[in-house]
Parts: sequence; C-alpha cells; structure tokens
Amino acid sequence: MLSRSESKYIQTLSHKKQRDAEGLFVAEGPKLADEVLNSHFNIKKVYALQSWADTNKTVENIVIVDEEELQKISNLQTANEVLMLVEMPEENKLLIFENTITLALDGIQDPGNFGTIIRIADWFGIKQIICSEDCVELYNPKVIQSTMGSFIRVNVVYTKLDECIAKAKVPVYGALLNGKDVTKIEKPAQGILVIGNESKGVRQPILAHINNSISIKRIGGAESLNAAVATGIILSHIC
Repeated sequence: MLSRSESKYIQTLSHKKQRDAEGLFVAEGPKLADEVLNSHFNIKKVYALQSWADTNKTVENIVIVDEEELQKISNLQTANEVLMLVEMPEENKLLIFENTITLALDGIQDPGNFGTIIRIADWFGIKQIICSEDCVELYNPKVIQSTMGSFIRVNVVYTKLDECIAKAKVPVYGALLNGKDVTKIEKPAQGILVIGNESKGVRQPILAHINNSISIKRIGGAESLNAAVATGIILSHIC
C-alpha cells in the first residue's frame, strides 16, 4: 500500500531541484531495474507489482503496489511493473583522454537525444562523455529511460567544455556540415568527438579547438540529422 504523502514525494523527484536535494533519481521498468540491481548503484526503495516481486525475491525494501498506484508515481505514459528510487553516486571526474575516444556534447538539450547518445556510446565502447554545463541533466527521468541502463557503464562529466578540451592534448574532431566525409578519414587511435546542439550546432568557443572537421555525406534532401543519429553514424566509422 502506498501512502498519499509517499506518492507525492516520489512525484517531486521529477524535478531536478528535488533530485539534487534528495540525491535520488528514478529508474523504471524491468530492463532498467535489472541493470541497476547488477550495478554498483545503491537502491533506496523499490515500488513494484506483486508479479515482479514474486520473480525478484532477493530484492530488499520492496513496497508492493497495484497498477493504479504505480501509474500515479510513474513518469511513463504506461507504468511498467517496477519503479526504483536510486541514490546518485558521487561524480567520477577522473578523465583519461589518451588512447581512447571521448564524446563531447555541446549544449544538448533534448533528454531523449542525450539518453540515446549515452546508449550509442556504450554500444561502441565509449567510456566517457564530457558535457557543457548547460546540457540536459543526466538524471532527468527521460534521459535515464532512454539510456536503457547504459548510464551505468558510461562516465558522464559536466565541465567547462572549452577549457577541458583545450587541456586534453589529443586530436579534436567536430561534427560539422562542411567537414571531411567521415567515411574517408582514418580511424583515430585517440581523440575527442564534439557533437553540437540540436539546432545551433557547435558553438564558437568550442569551434576554436576543433582541428579535424568531419561530416556525414548527404545524398537526399534532408536539411539535417538528429544529434543522436549523427553520433551513431560517425562512431560507426571512427570506432
């Protein structure tokens, strides 16, 4: 049984200010629940249907709820079996740029795009993403949902992006409209790949550090590509 006060408390975690104050974020659905259970993340509480609890008997701190109660606290259009309150880990600010590819995101605002980029990075073995301080927040429920658990394996760090890139001392690749065809470049052993804002692209302070402009050859008439789609295409060629 879920109390009214507890239900309201969980609903407040849809707001960044409350997530930061409590140090908690929400993870929903069986897939994300399995990922979190098998990770280093600490789970504070679990709200689940009896059917989910019956197949996850070793999980502690479960509150059994019915479908109506789960829907009330869910951020999804249709609640999916289980919702977890998870503690935010301390940010890992240790960054290693040598002998690896790092993603740099400049002003990515769409939660679905951001989460999908994290998932794509995980697919291609990218271990770290550096983000400008105005990128959408990692623990936004839509971001977490879109990662499908990949946020656990990819270190995401918010930083003054231009300063961080300047100090990295590795080649910097930028996804730009007038760059070299990505299919024609050699696969780099190390470097930073910059992906710009969905509508404005890479901003001037970051452009100054890009020494390898790359682009995806356009064949049809589309004006642009979704940031996550572009990231996937480029990584498929350089990783």
